[in-house]
Amino acid sequence: MEYLLSTEGLTKRYGRHKAVHGVDIHVKQGDIYGLIGRNGAGKTTLLKMISGLAAPTEGSFSLFGKRGKEAYRYLSRVGTLIESPGVYPNLSAGENLKLKCLAMGVRKKKVIEELLDTVGLAHVGKKRVKHFSMGMKQRLGIALALVGEPDLVILDEPINGLDPQGIAEVRETLLRLNREQNITFILSSHILEELSKIATHYGMIHNGVLLQELTRDELMAKCSERIELKTDDAAKACTVLESIGITRYKVMDSHTIHIFERLNDSGEITMALAGQQVKTISITVKNEALEDYYLNLTGGGINA
Repeated sequence: MEYLLSTEGLTKRYGRHKAVHGVDIHVKQGDIYGLIGRNGAGKTTLLKMISGLAAPTEGSFSLFGKRGKEAYRYLSRVGTLIESPGVYPNLSAGENLKLKCLAMGVRKKKVIEELLDTVGLAHVGKKRVKHFSMGMKQRLGIALALVGEPDLVILDEPINGLDPQGIAEVRETLLRLNREQNITFILSSHILEELSKIATHYGMIHNGVLLQELTRDELMAKCSERIELKTDDAAKACTVLESIGITRYKVMDSHTIHIFERLNDSGEITMALAGQQVKTISITVKNEALEDYYLNLTGGGINA
């Protein structure tokens, strides 16, 4: 199978310490590849190597079917946002993008306006970046990574430090770019629940070693993803659930029900409950089992 990106025995050693050891990952065109690992697991070092920002001690990687020195010629088709966005705080978003375009030789008319619109920053005008929220800065970082119309975009902890609204904004931006422009993403994170809402494939890394690669379907088959419904009357809510054909559920207490099927039907469930005058306090898809699976795989806790 032809991969957009693959690595073979990729290793990075600093003195006697191996930050990354013998990693093989495989990313196809159109994937959203989630690299899961606690802080210090080797995620950033791995991403730096496949971005051309750090040289491997051992091993190699291929880009677009090209390996070795030839692969480095294709790094212009890779956009990166590793660690914090490299921006000039006293300039506007547009001015930051203009500098990146000049550096990369991008002269396409209206490209800056298009990028700002793509990441939801078309309204910011001449506002200086130092006055941006964390979410706005991250979206600007994504826009900078998109300069040059890359086929692959590598984002290191893109939702780290964001509030819930900022996380949702970044998530929707990435999903839209993946769907509409077929951009392939590699995302690293230690926030497993959020990563599970967007990734199509996963690589689990621990102490510099890749423990496992699997698809979203394979991972969810190992985990018990569920809807957590909080309502004012769990007993009556059960009757409503059964009336719309939901039978795989568990009552946790007088206000909480866990539902293990039809995970994309939250709207229909809410409407059915409202139709029988049962109030929905909250309804969310929960993936704690994903974190449990990772903990069991690595044998320890995750550093926040």
